[in-house]
Amino acid sequence: MAVKTAGARQLEEQWRDILSVHARTMCEIDRALHPHGLGASDFEVLDMLASEAPEEGDHCRVQNLVGRVHLSQSALSRLIGRLEKDGLVERSVCVEDRRGVWVALTRKGRDLHAEVLPLQRGVLVRMLDDDTQG
Repeated sequence: MAVKTAGARQLEEQWRDILSVHARTMCEIDRALHPHGLGASDFEVLDMLASEAPEEGDHCRVQNLVGRVHLSQSALSRLIGRLEKDGLVERSVCVEDRRGVWVALTRKGRDLHAEVLPLQRGVLVRMLDDDTQG
């Protein structure tokens, strides 16, 4: 049986601290956004679309989001399907590459994103600001 070094224990503790902060932060974001019908992952997709496609009518390839959200491609597709059902995004097939799918925020999606952005950012400040930790 291998004996753990102090360095290995420290790395494990750092990793577990990171996971703990992530889990607590995601729960707080979920709690803050729940009254608006969103969860943390929903918001992340809306937020990425708002930054990737900032103007009304802009769109983004779903494939470009896959590596940036912490969801599998199938989970992301289901999430986008729910957002589409709620009228927050629109999907369309890429004409150049029939396998590609575009996604764009609707006006309703942009308005909701703008409404809840301060709530999400407030949670980040509370949970991640070094001055408030400790």
